[in-house]
Order: sequence, then structure tokens, then C-alpha cells
Amino acid sequence: MEKKKVIKLFGFLFLGILVFLPGYSKYQELAQRNRALAEKLEQLRSANKRFKKELTRLEQDLTYVEKVARDKLRITKKGEIVYKIVEEDKNGGQASGER
Repeated sequence: MEKKKVIKLFGFLFLGILVFLPGYSKYQELAQRNRALAEKLEQLRSANKRFKKELTRLEQDLTYVEKVARDKLRITKKGEIVYKIVEEDKNGGQASGER
């Protein structure tokens, strides 16, 4: 009689494992994905904050707008001459790869 109870107990345990193990595995997978998405969200929030600061600065600081225009867009003032300095490598050629 005792042996049948033990067999039933192990049967129920085995059945429980079979039923709940796939769900637990899926839970772990989704939890990992949730952590990855939370990390990505934090990176995007940080980038958004930087972009908002940049936008505010571009809207309010004319000196900064001029600096950006000169650096990124290569815009010059009227009558201004821009010189491009090219460094030479040890062999006498140009280091930048332009010839």
C-alpha cells in the first residue's frame, strides 16, 4: 500500500514537471528578453536626452550654430579663405591617402 502512494507521488511530481517546465523555460526566456529591452530603453532614453540638449542649444545659441555649420557643413564667411593642411607620412607621401 505504501509503495503505491510513493509511485503516485512520483507520478504526480513527474506530471507536474512535464506540465510546468516548458512554461518556466518560456518565462526565463521572456525575462531575459525583458532585461535586454530595458537596457536598450535606457540607452535610447540617454540618447534622447542628449539630442534634446543639442536641439535646445541649436535653437538658442547662435555661436554654437555657427560652430556646427563651420565644422560639419564646412560653411565659411564671405571672403574667408580656408586652407587644408595635409600631413606627410615618413615615406614622403601624404598620410591621408589623397594624392
